[in-house]
Amino acid sequence: MNRKSSTASARAMRRNFTDAELKLWKRLRNRQTDGEKFRRHQPIGKYIVDFVCQERKLVVEVDGGQHGEQIAYGNERTAWLESEGYRVLRFWNNEVLEDVEIVLDVIVRALDESELSHPHPDPILGYVALSRELMSFDAS
Repeated sequence: MNRKSSTASARAMRRNFTDAELKLWKRLRNRQTDGEKFRRHQPIGKYIVDFVCQERKLVVEVDGGQHGEQIAYGNERTAWLESEGYRVLRFWNNEVLEDVEIVLDVIVRALDESELSHPHPDPILGYVALSRELMSFDAS
């Protein structure tokens, strides 16, 4: 995908949020999350990411049911982003819609940690990780 077409695609995506993306964007925009600037639907290389904090090189992806069918593509994309120095957090739509505060807590923790070992690059593992976050949060 060339630069012009990826920029046009990103612009089109910005007009067509999923419910989960919109809910999360309302909380990420205007430096509401840990004072960091997030951009939505941004081209990075040949990919368009849902949300990115360029200053911290943190990418946040919100995946729907269709993403489960594109695991190989998602893994390739994540590997490329990581090779470029980005950390990638992935959440399922239902995680954002049902537990946005916990999702935001995971994002803030990722922003605050200087060395993050990608808490959950895969949405299935993300749900498990999110559940563990809940358990450790409740225990503290």
